[in-house]
Amino acid sequence: MISEHFFPDRDRLFAALLKDCTTRLRTAIEDQQFASLLVSGGSTPRPLYQALSEADLAWPKITVALVDERWVDVDHAGSNAAFIHKSLLRDKAADAHFVAMKTAAETAALGQSLCEQAYRQLQRPFDLTILGMGPDGHTASLFPAARGLEAALAVGNSNLCAAITARQSEVTGKLTERLSLTLAGLLQSRQLHLLITGAEKLAVYRRALANPDEMLMPVSAILHQNKLPVEVYWAP
Repeated sequence: MISEHFFPDRDRLFAALLKDCTTRLRTAIEDQQFASLLVSGGSTPRPLYQALSEADLAWPKITVALVDERWVDVDHAGSNAAFIHKSLLRDKAADAHFVAMKTAAETAALGQSLCEQAYRQLQRPFDLTILGMGPDGHTASLFPAARGLEAALAVGNSNLCAAITARQSEVTGKLTERLSLTLAGLLQSRQLHLLITGAEKLAVYRRALANPDEMLMPVSAILHQNKLPVEVYWAP
């Protein structure tokens, strides 16, 4: 279920990924008159989002939604919503419809139900989901040993969204309160793309391939499932 696309440099990686993403979104619009794109935060996908923002797509027919979010307001530097607005939802892509995860609730746990309602309004399956991976083996906001992780990965959990409280680390920083798509939510996609760069993350990816322990390396839950194809894009 895994296809690997490895490139000698990031320019070629992002050129290939841009072509793939635009083709999938364009095909979805032609087939069903709309498309959905679920996106992750982090610095790695920024070049992809910047290139996508200039793509000739029917953006008013595309819904963009988040894979995860820190429980901060949109004017906070750590907000994924703010990052997506600055990097993707501009230029031609400014006309896309955007669905945020953060609500006015005081905590992620209290905001989970409203987020769930909003995401259940989206057409499923999602056409394309872009995932990243951290050096600790997390993906989305599914962090190792996080409070809420076991429930978020549980096979019997049909919720799309989950409140997660990560253990503070160099990877999480101080913003440990999150909302994330669950494993069930991530698998509500037609296609998952896992975008990673650098030798360190390649080594983490290979460890996750060899180790199905999803509590230790949550990305393993994506790599070892057999319901949905995963395309891995990597460059040094």
